[in-house]
Amino acid sequence: MNAEIFYVLVGALAVGAFARWRGLPAPLVVTVAAALVSLIPAVPLIDIDGHLLLNLTLPPLLYSAALEVSFTGFARSLPHIRRLGVGLVLTTTVAVGLVAWWIMPELGLAGALLLGAIVGPPDAVSAAAIGRKLGLPRRLMTVMSGESLINDATSLVLVRVFAAVVAGAAVTVWDGVWQFIVAVVVGVGIGLAFGLVLHKLRVHLDDPVVVGTAGLIVPFGAYAIAEHLGGSGVLAVVAMGLFVGFQSPKTSYTTRQQDRPIWLSVDFLLESFVFAYIGLQLPHVLLELGRDKAGVTIALSAGVLATVLLIRPLFVYASYAWGRMWQGMKIMRWKHSVEAFRQNPDHPGARLIRKRRAALARRGIEVNERNLRQRAFEPTLSVQERAVLSWAGMRGVVTLAMAAALPDLTAEAMPHSHVQKLIVVAFVVTVGTLLLQGLTLAPLIKRLGVGDDDERRQDDRQVEAIRARNLEVGKAYLRANREEWVHRFGPEAIGRFDELALALVRVERGSENAAEVLDEQPESPAGPTRDDVVALRRGWLDCRRATLIEERDRGNLGEEVMRELMTALDAEELALDTRGAIARD
Repeated sequence: MNAEIFYVLVGALAVGAFARWRGLPAPLVVTVAAALVSLIPAVPLIDIDGHLLLNLTLPPLLYSAALEVSFTGFARSLPHIRRLGVGLVLTTTVAVGLVAWWIMPELGLAGALLLGAIVGPPDAVSAAAIGRKLGLPRRLMTVMSGESLINDATSLVLVRVFAAVVAGAAVTVWDGVWQFIVAVVVGVGIGLAFGLVLHKLRVHLDDPVVVGTAGLIVPFGAYAIAEHLGGSGVLAVVAMGLFVGFQSPKTSYTTRQQDRPIWLSVDFLLESFVFAYIGLQLPHVLLELGRDKAGVTIALSAGVLATVLLIRPLFVYASYAWGRMWQGMKIMRWKHSVEAFRQNPDHPGARLIRKRRAALARRGIEVNERNLRQRAFEPTLSVQERAVLSWAGMRGVVTLAMAAALPDLTAEAMPHSHVQKLIVVAFVVTVGTLLLQGLTLAPLIKRLGVGDDDERRQDDRQVEAIRARNLEVGKAYLRANREEWVHRFGPEAIGRFDELALALVRVERGSENAAEVLDEQPESPAGPTRDDVVALRRGWLDCRRATLIEERDRGNLGEEVMRELMTALDAEELALDTRGAIARD
């Protein structure tokens, strides 16, 4: 079995690499290739425990996705994310359940709703990759990514509730609601606790190998403990990832540089394996169904796929309209509160403004009109952006993994033939959405011309402002160190210090690279050594990093822009260390 799994991994990686090289949807290509390989008589059937597959794939995939999501963008877009991640999954579950029950009554309502919960959560990996390539607005990318983090938790809770009903347990609506509340509270609490511990480790342990290894293991621990205590392992991993990602700028640059390639590789490996495994299983499942059951399976698959494709745009536009109506009421209340605050800050009608100001002050965020409004209202999505969001409903690994776990989830209470039908339907929905939506999403984005020039202009303004702010902080740092150099090396070192300081200022202005100045630093028994110059340069970088974090926390710098600027600083420090190592050798 170990050798067989190894062969599946190698084959899936090879096919996935080819698909990426040719610009093809890797999940779809891997699945089709695996299905064709399974038709070879010599290829054995590989059987993996469904729970094991789910528990091995979900934690790392969710954690790596959460690391990439902007926490501030996630918090601001939470109304959108909550409606899609909870409301849309519930709506899809009910709609698919009713359609499946109508097509195949012998499933029972609970079994049909179980199918609806399995196919309910979209996977934003493919949509996000397309969106990044085509330059979708970040607010839209944040909504899609945030939805994929939340909807898995909603779906898993529903799957467990309906699986318990299928297995014969007496579960009421209130039992399901209570289970969801416990899952959220316990899951988020455990995730934040694990995130805090991992962050402390990342900050205080300057060993990227050990820190990176811990980062690979900890998501499994958070997931397992949360599940054991009745919480949502999904939300635990998501909360941990959001916290660690937000605090990542406070760690060493070597840790940050190692994180991204590791998690990209893990994602590619796990996704390729899951799609290959399901592709290998499908022909055997179809053979077990037999020709006499093929008709109802085809009808069920077509009905569920059509429902999934139709329900998302209906929900997106309807829920957005409801959200805008509710936000209109909030705007009226906001305007009344602003007017009351201007007349008298202690006026009872100014309570909303006072509450928002206090919340920003507690978090150390600058209190100004822009930050107050930004945190009071959800981002607006254009008609074109809503169209893209409506069509970005591709299913993925989570749906396939939950389908594979069906025999274990239902504890054999559901007839084997019914379980096989549900697996086929989940497979058809996943492949169908990847084909219909995945292959047409990019042309749709280009056709609608979805982009955001205003966002890019705002980014440029933020970069210019942060450069000016960095220059102020950097000059203050240099003035303080100039006095220290005089004290340590005497007045004769001032000329060299001023030369170096001028080069650093030019680097910040983007007009010069200080590498030549550093490389030409002469060694002198009484004067500053290369190590002294490197230490000064490293302190300059630390000042700029601290300014980026401060401006982000004050609400003056977008987290995405901050990450881009932080990456540039990390590359600068890597070059500094590399030059230092070469000089020592």
